[in-house]
Amino acid sequence: MNRSPSSPSPSPLRRRALLTGSLALTGALALSACGSSDSGSGEGSGSGKTRTVKTAMGDVRVPVSPKRVVVLDTAELDSAISLGVKPVGSTHVEAESGFPSYLPKDKVSGIKDVGEMLNPNMEAIAALDPDLILTSKIRHAAKYDQLKKIAPTVMTETTGYPWKENFQVHADALGKKAEAEKVVSDYRAHAAKVTEAIGGPAKAKATKVNVIRFMEGADIRLYGEQSYIATILKDVGLGRAPISAKAKDGFSYDLSPEKIDLADTDVIFRSTYGDPKKAKQTQTVGSGLWKNMKAVKSGNVHTVEDELWIQGIGYTAADRILDELQADLTKK
Repeated sequence: MNRSPSSPSPSPLRRRALLTGSLALTGALALSACGSSDSGSGEGSGSGKTRTVKTAMGDVRVPVSPKRVVVLDTAELDSAISLGVKPVGSTHVEAESGFPSYLPKDKVSGIKDVGEMLNPNMEAIAALDPDLILTSKIRHAAKYDQLKKIAPTVMTETTGYPWKENFQVHADALGKKAEAEKVVSDYRAHAAKVTEAIGGPAKAKATKVNVIRFMEGADIRLYGEQSYIATILKDVGLGRAPISAKAKDGFSYDLSPEKIDLADTDVIFRSTYGDPKKAKQTQTVGSGLWKNMKAVKSGNVHTVEDELWIQGIGYTAADRILDELQADLTKK
């Protein structure tokens, strides 16, 4: 969290917003999966066979073919769905929104809600009799001892920026490494297709892009190079405005409505988390400073869904984002 020790404790809404995709430098330490089949007394695998997966909490023995998976954040949910696995349980981000709407309804139908992401219901998790739990240290390190008593728990170091490495850990834990190869290959091909659609590598590089997020209870956030969304922009080959390089720890640069013009560039994508007025979106986009920005005047500001572009964190979300990038950047 980019918050000084003396700052007041944030609201649950703000805590989720501040955590989403954070700790980018720490993310570089995210562990790649390492699995080797061996026999053991692993529970829930049916055959009793387990594999060892290297995790942020050390080696963990997981069932060779887990059948009852519980995921505790949106990234892990996206990974499971991308790999063709329907978890038996998942946390939610906000009570009113449930699971991310960008995920196919048939893929999330029947998944048991086991509580809010930052405060999962341990009794509800245990009642599902899971044989595998997926999450990260940044979310639930303090609950690891409780979780591992319920089922083998695989944690990555953090979330957000190292999403591709985390996906490989999830794939190994789920016994879906072959499926993961296809997911990654298809994504790369999709990104290359978008690059060509917007005019090729040279034009993509010359198009400078910023992504900003209006956040209830916090300053306006401009995303830097070490964030989930930045990796997708990079895969397409899009350029970034110089201000993105000033992001704290590479993750984000905070702006006030009075300095929103610092975010100006060729193209801006903007999302809102929480109430638009409380997130300073209403006053910002209604100001003369905003209306005089180059991107605004040229019609190159695009409003996007926060839960997809910022909260999704996975290949299913990334594919949807690629589609939207192509649509927005090829508008006449």
